[in-house]
Amino acid sequence: MDYGAMDVDEVGPRVVIRESFPDRADFVLENVDLAFANSLRRTMLAEVPTMAIDLVEVDENTSVLADEFIAHRLGLIPLNSKQIEDVLYTRDCDCDQYCENCSVTLTMHAKCTGDEIMRVYARDLVVAEPRPNEWVGNPVITDEAGLGAVICKLRKGQQVRMKCIAKKGIAKEHAKWAPTSAIGFEYDPNNKLRHLDYWYEINPIAEWPVDEKNASWESEGGIQQNGEPFDYNAVPSRFFFDLESIGNLEPDAVVQQGIKVMQQKLAAVLQELAGDENRNGDAGGDGFGGQEPDGMQGGEYGVDQGYTTPYVNPGATSQWGGGATPYGATPYGQSGWNQ
Repeated sequence: MDYGAMDVDEVGPRVVIRESFPDRADFVLENVDLAFANSLRRTMLAEVPTMAIDLVEVDENTSVLADEFIAHRLGLIPLNSKQIEDVLYTRDCDCDQYCENCSVTLTMHAKCTGDEIMRVYARDLVVAEPRPNEWVGNPVITDEAGLGAVICKLRKGQQVRMKCIAKKGIAKEHAKWAPTSAIGFEYDPNNKLRHLDYWYEINPIAEWPVDEKNASWESEGGIQQNGEPFDYNAVPSRFFFDLESIGNLEPDAVVQQGIKVMQQKLAAVLQELAGDENRNGDAGGDGFGGQEPDGMQGGEYGVDQGYTTPYVNPGATSQWGGGATPYGATPYGQSGWNQ
C-alpha cells in the first residue's frame, strides 16, 4: 500500500505510518478518544476473521504423536486469508457441514522410507480445488528454506495421511484464528496525564520506562514542567500502535478489517436503537437510523458474532451447544442479526 498520498484531515481521525514491513506496522492514531483507540485494538486482536484448520479427518497415523496432538498443531499453522470476504461462515452456508463456499480442503500424506528421521512441514499441506479464491488457505511460509512450521517427525515405516478442513473464524472463539501475534499500545508516554502515578510498587521510573521513540513523537509541550499546574480536564488524543501480523493478513489489511468490523457492530447497535419499526434505517428522519453501509446486511458481511465449530454438533451450532457460549450473551450459533 502506498502511504505517501494519503489525505490528511486535521479535524477527524488521523493516521501516521511510522514504519511498515510485510509482517509489522508501527503507526500513530490521532484525534480520537481512548475508548475508540482501545476498541480498535481489541477488535484487531479478537474479531478480524481469518482462515484456520478446524476439522481434521485422520485416515492413517502411525507416528508417535496422538491424532489430537497433530490436529492441534495443524490448527495453529497460519493460512493465507487474503480476500477472506469470498469465504462464507459455516453458519451462513446452506451446506450440512462444509463445502467449497465456506471452507478450504488441504491434504497431507507423508511416509518415511529411509533410515533417517523424516520431518513433515507445513509445505507438505496440499490445497485442493475448488476454493473461494486463489490465495485463501495457502499455508504461510516465511523461512528462507521454504519449509514452514514442523508438524511432526517420522521414523522408517511410519506415515501420516490426513484431510484438513480450514474454515473462517475469529480469535474470540479460538486463538488459532488470531491475525496478530501482538499489538503494542501506548498513550501519553511522558505521563503528563499522571495515569501511572498509582500503578507502581516501588519505583515508577524503573517499572514504567519511557519509550524514547514514542516520547520524542509528542509535542514539545508534552512533558510536565516543574510547577506547571495540572490540567484535570486533559484527555489523551494520540495513540501509538505497533502491530505484528502472523502472516495470514498484511498489517494494513488487519487495520482495515478491524475498522470494518467496528462499523458493522455500530450499525447493529444503531439498528437496535431504532427499534423494530425502523429496521430499514429510517428513524423518523433524524438521520440516526440503523441503516448499515451497502453490503453489510447479513451474509458474510453480517455482524461477526463468533464462529461455530464442528467438534460436537457439526455445521451451524457451537461446540458449547445451542446458540450461546459459556461466556454469556454472544450468540455464536445464530445467523446474522436478530430479527
